Amino acid sequence: MVVLGGCTEEKDTAQTQQAETVRTVTDCYGRTVQISQQIKRVLCVGTGALRILAYLQAEDLLAGIEDSDTQYAKDPKRDYAYVLHDKIKDLPRIGKGGGSAYTAYPEAVLQAKPDVIFSCYTREGTEQLARDTRIPVVGVRYKSIGFADASFYASLRLMASVVGKEQRAETLLAYIDGCKADLAARARNKSEQTVYVGAVSYNGSHGFSGTYSQFGPFTAVFARNAADDKNREGFYEADLEQVLVWNPDIIFLDPSNMHIVRKEYAVRPAFFAKLGAVRAGRVFTMPSFNNYSTNITYCLINGYWTGSLLCPEAFADMRLEDKADEILRLFLGRSYFSEMEKLGLYYGKIRLGG
Repeated sequence: MVVLGGCTEEKDTAQTQQAETVRTVTDCYGRTVQISQQIKRVLCVGTGALRILAYLQAEDLLAGIEDSDTQYAKDPKRDYAYVLHDKIKDLPRIGKGGGSAYTAYPEAVLQAKPDVIFSCYTREGTEQLARDTRIPVVGVRYKSIGFADASFYASLRLMASVVGKEQRAETLLAYIDGCKADLAARARNKSEQTVYVGAVSYNGSHGFSGTYSQFGPFTAVFARNAADDKNREGFYEADLEQVLVWNPDIIFLDPSNMHIVRKEYAVRPAFFAKLGAVRAGRVFTMPSFNNYSTNITYCLINGYWTGSLLCPEAFADMRLEDKADEILRLFLGRSYFSEMEKLGLYYGKIRLGG
């Protein structure tokens, strides 16, 4: 009995020690993952994972980066990668990156020795990475539609709980909630003008017909999106003849894709000449907020930009530059709004045919 009691005591002690060093989290796919209580090294793979870590100001934990995040020294399309470039460019490469499919380099991942991997891969890719490396992999994938929807809130809070940045996460989410409330209050007297966003970026660049139903920056200010379709949400290719029927009062185009639109204009100038917004000079830029998932910073800025054009009196006390500076500083530690404009991600008017 003494011997058995000793064995039981040793077993209880081992279980207690394990409980003190290991905890369980449930990821965005409903998977239960055991992770260390102390997280000192992390990796982020897939579309948008590193962005969340950057917003949480936990990039010092990074043990490696994907190849696709090294290209943004002079390109602000990917907000976090532009800001962090000099800090992360020399880290070991642990995957190709570029989407939600499995693109990791398993041997490089193992050499990086992370305590946990945050994955925005699909569920299948997330589980494959866990099998290949036997390292805890936590799925934090969020949708790249809407206006910072519930999936982003959940993923931000999940990663924050793993790396000990819960207060930072709540600060960011409270700010987003405040922006949503502010935009709704300013735009409560809904504009009757119809709007259309074209030449959007979504899984690549698109021409004039590339648009969104339920476009986040529009819904935030109750804008009447001509391209809204109750049967779909997010990106789709609109029929150009239908755009003529809609004949929106204001058109927004991604300045990064104007090379495509200008080629289209050269082929079909008569089509564009029929659009009232083109004739009236009511075509404006709308820098894409989607690049390797959602740049929440640009999404918020775009909401204020849309509101300022649709309801100028309600936004008269706001300078877009000041609001953009505030947003960028909060989420990424510094503002680079003036740099965005110089590098082509500007907010202003577009003259088609000029």
